[in-house]
Amino acid sequence: MVDVKNKSAAVGDNERFEELGRGCYAYSADGCSNTGVIIGERGVLIVDGQASPELAEKVLSKIRDITDKPVKQLVLTHFHADHSLGSPAFEPGEIVASDLTRRMMDTRGKEEIRLSRERSAELFAGLPANGEVVEPTMTIASSMTIDLGGLDVRLMHLGRGHTMGDIVVWVPASSVIFSGDLVQKSAAPYCGDAHLADWPRALDRISAFRPNALMPGRGRSALGAQAVATAIETTRDFVTTLRDAAAACVDQGLGLKDTFHAVKDALVPQFGQREDFDFHLPLNVARAYDEALGLDQPQVWTRERHADLRDALKGALAAGEPEEETVAPVEEAAPEAEPATENSTSVAPADSEGTELVSDNDFAASLSQAPEEEESGDDEPFDFSADDAVEIGSDEETSASENEESGAEGEKVLEETR
Repeated sequence: MVDVKNKSAAVGDNERFEELGRGCYAYSADGCSNTGVIIGERGVLIVDGQASPELAEKVLSKIRDITDKPVKQLVLTHFHADHSLGSPAFEPGEIVASDLTRRMMDTRGKEEIRLSRERSAELFAGLPANGEVVEPTMTIASSMTIDLGGLDVRLMHLGRGHTMGDIVVWVPASSVIFSGDLVQKSAAPYCGDAHLADWPRALDRISAFRPNALMPGRGRSALGAQAVATAIETTRDFVTTLRDAAAACVDQGLGLKDTFHAVKDALVPQFGQREDFDFHLPLNVARAYDEALGLDQPQVWTRERHADLRDALKGALAAGEPEEETVAPVEEAAPEAEPATENSTSVAPADSEGTELVSDNDFAASLSQAPEEEESGDDEPFDFSADDAVEIGSDEETSASENEESGAEGEKVLEETR
């Protein structure tokens, strides 16, 4: 979700198309999520597909300035509407997401679109009235390597963080990582669907790759190892401050409104001037409050639940903080959906050969796992090669050729798709 209020520039203005490393580019513009572009000999891979086809076309025009190769794959780092609804405009051969992102689309996707269009009407203005959830054609459980021709691209689920199903995209030969909203360089992170206790561990795993460039979820990319480290640590500071301040309030028996005041006071000195800070704060505090109360799975954000939150915080939101716009729904009126639950056992059929969907039992187990059970950290079975990562603080540099050696048992290689 993106704050497009109180800005002099319109959504999509001030486009930037930065080269991050060999074959790797980042597209960013005011008020939009970022899109990554990776170009190999066989084709193009896109990381996140913008909020509407209209915005996606802007990215395509930049790509066509440098290559006419087809878009072979589009990777969705997570399920949020501002990263996915423009994806069809790229006409990708495959749309890839994690198993858990697919499940979140199934259980939360429609409500996510409804609320996002209400909160950020300008951002989604180019989305057709009947805009639907973009379904992946392929899902992965933990990792996959895609051979773009002369350039290997690794997709990895490194644990719960910004959402339950985040994927990062790592290009070892170029030392470039596309983090999605797991990392923010200049904006305040959105934590309304987050797992705050787990998020720092996902950041540790990103740091272990020691990337030289990182494209965050929005805004300018971090160029150089030090800039990448700073972006990761600043994100960690935000997440841990939010989490710890809310937990302290719950320990004291404070209600939501008092918690909101206390958490805001804790965050403002370091983060108060960041983009989206006020816009995301109510939802961020609500999720931190729930997690501190022991609610492991984030509640689904509906328009009704969001309105209830604003009512609960009435008088706590300072003058000048963005008021929610009231817009007429663009969708046709539909019957109220049944409450979505994360432990639904329905599995959509595989759409293409080689597609793996997580089993019902595995998914249910992932939902029931308590945070303290995940504290083992190093014992979690993440399927990526030891050659991909180095110990944090190690003086030994990893060469590009070493990075390109996979060796991870069970790692899948996706050859040229249709």
